[in-house]
Amino acid sequence: MIALLEKLYRWLITIGNALRSPVLLLIRLFWGWQFFLTGKGKLMDLSKPTQYFDSLGIPFPHAQAILVACTECFGGLLLLVGLASRLVSVPLMILLTVAYITTESEAVRSILTDPDKFTSAAPFLFLFAVVIVFVCGPGAFSVDALLAKYFKRDLEKDRVK
Repeated sequence: MIALLEKLYRWLITIGNALRSPVLLLIRLFWGWQFFLTGKGKLMDLSKPTQYFDSLGIPFPHAQAILVACTECFGGLLLLVGLASRLVSVPLMILLTVAYITTESEAVRSILTDPDKFTSAAPFLFLFAVVIVFVCGPGAFSVDALLAKYFKRDLEKDRVK
């Protein structure tokens, strides 16, 4: 019986490992596109995010709107192709954390008493996706993976010399 459970467990691990890169690809494609569209929308009409940031009392609202829009737009494109994925995840996580604190402060305060309020807030799924990419990396189907293979090959050539 124990041997059967061990075999089943190894099989589950194999399946999970085989699905890691395709799932990460789907996360990157969907959420990278969402970030791109959100940022592009802000860049196309900076007056709306500028007014919104001003209403929240954010200093330099126009400059902040440009910064947020560019981070979302270009960060989304980088996520989409899987280039500098972990690196670009950091400013996106910071941006989303600030968004949570400034626009969903009640949800943040009630994270332990009412977690549904926190997880149903607008920034949650964006933040969750970026954290997954930061922790797990972009997966095998990414420019990052291609570059890693290329540089690993070059490093091995240098060691032989």
